[in-house]
Amino acid sequence: MICSHCDRPTVDFAVPEAYRECVPDTATATMASICTHCLTVRSIEASGAGSESEAESEAGSEFELEQTSDDSPSTDNDPNFTRVSTGFPPGGAAIPFALLLGNCSSLATNRPAIETLLEDLERKGTDPLLAIDRLVAEPPDDLEPAIDLERRRHQLEGLFY
Repeated sequence: MICSHCDRPTVDFAVPEAYRECVPDTATATMASICTHCLTVRSIEASGAGSESEAESEAGSEFELEQTSDDSPSTDNDPNFTRVSTGFPPGGAAIPFALLLGNCSSLATNRPAIETLLEDLERKGTDPLLAIDRLVAEPPDDLEPAIDLERRRHQLEGLFY
């Protein structure tokens, strides 16, 4: 998919049932995506995946039949978040971290989801603030977050630690 915010590629991922209420723009998303450039997180349902015409849908389904597994979108349980950044937490911490970034656009509105995600990240052995620091240290040509990550990092530290 392509990001609706900056027209860059996204990494699509399945949202585990435990995190479905933590997807920023919907409470029922089973799939979400994170932009490889601006770090915007959207549910795939809300970002336009369901808005294609019937003709586009038919053409897309024919194309999907011809695709090999290497060409298909990364919607498995282990998407390649290193496409976003090599500083992204590995393994089971990647999805809650992506959702955390998506919820950082509004700390007040998304506080319950942020608390859940921070607790889960720490249980998985990931320091979320250190992971954010790694993203902040990325060259601006690689990442240009839609939110001020450095400021959000300090706000997260003040509110939750």
